[in-house]
Amino acid sequence: MTIVVPPPGGQFETGIEAGNWPLKRSAILNWLVNETSGQRYLDNLLVEFCEKLRRSGLPVARVSLHLQILHPQWLGARILWRPGLAEAEIQTFGHSIIEDPSFLASPMAAIHNGAAMVRRRLDQPDGIKDFPICAELAKEGLTDYIAWPLDFTLGKRHVVTFSSDRHGGFTDEEIAWISDFLPILALVCEIRSKNRLVRTLLDTYVGPHASEQILAGSITRGSGATVNAVILICDLRGFTTISELWPRDDVIMLLNEYFDAMSEPVERHGGEILKFIGDGMLAIFPLANPRACIDALEAAGEARDAMAVLNQVRVARGLEPLGYGVGVHVGDVMYGNIGSRSRLDFTVIGPAVNVAARIEGLTKKVGRKVLFSSAFVAELQAEHGLDPLGPFPLRGVGEPIDIFAFAEPPLEDVREPA
Repeated sequence: MTIVVPPPGGQFETGIEAGNWPLKRSAILNWLVNETSGQRYLDNLLVEFCEKLRRSGLPVARVSLHLQILHPQWLGARILWRPGLAEAEIQTFGHSIIEDPSFLASPMAAIHNGAAMVRRRLDQPDGIKDFPICAELAKEGLTDYIAWPLDFTLGKRHVVTFSSDRHGGFTDEEIAWISDFLPILALVCEIRSKNRLVRTLLDTYVGPHASEQILAGSITRGSGATVNAVILICDLRGFTTISELWPRDDVIMLLNEYFDAMSEPVERHGGEILKFIGDGMLAIFPLANPRACIDALEAAGEARDAMAVLNQVRVARGLEPLGYGVGVHVGDVMYGNIGSRSRLDFTVIGPAVNVAARIEGLTKKVGRKVLFSSAFVAELQAEHGLDPLGPFPLRGVGEPIDIFAFAEPPLEDVREPA
């Protein structure tokens, strides 16, 4: 399709007011190509696009975008616009949706299976027979429904739908008019979905704060900053033996359950998980947040309770409970890019990280699963209910460090391996 975009000015507005359809079409194409670069969010762009269609005279009463996304929890998302809504509705779908009967009996499945277009006249009996969604839309007063593929690069296929509530639905001229927008719409949608994809992947693999730093330009080796933070390190006991003796899928399931129990409280309380290292986890709570120490304390307690619940479930399955250790310390860390010239890791290093690791290792000796340094307790500045266990020498640390542990017993007294 060749697009001739007239120069900006009053010509388009005059054409729209005069009811000149070719000029209306050109005005919207011009907007899509030249005037949307400042719009970061796809849902907002869709709302503006649909409103322009309606102002041009197209009888659109419902538009939806169905996008596949790369996300650990979600397979896809639907962005839905209706007239009068200031914002589009966004709904996410899990990976199991591809096996759901409602999806398999949908126009979206038909498009993904190769259909070039799905059109149903909702005001005619035959138009609501094969797809349940069509009967639902007909009850809402819609009269016409069309689904098209939105093809991105590398063969990635998504779906866009347009519905009308006008008697008789869309005319052939209107359908051709809408289809003219699809290549450009696909392009602007792909740009924004890939921007979101980059952020999602970075959030997933390095954490939200690190991803923000990377996207802001901190991508050279050695770039970073000194951060005063709570450091939380956890480790699973006996994992080497488990990984050698257990089937691969069982080991992966065990690790996922363990990391869910540990990581969800950390994220819920504002901590940032920097990495999973085999059966270990490293997280920080920057002290720029005044509640960082309290958040870390609550996260550690909730993680301990979650592990107790997980061990109850494991024992009920006839499995051994899991042993683990958590060490919590506070101090300055270097937070930034470390690695080779071509492969970097955004992480934290420094003596405080080493101390946290030594404290975690101490849990094996003292028989408490979660231990805190005196430096962390001093930063709490609040009633904490922690038991002092006394000073302990730590390998590589000059002076013995006073260590604390939770005073109350765990949620469930399940004997765990040392």
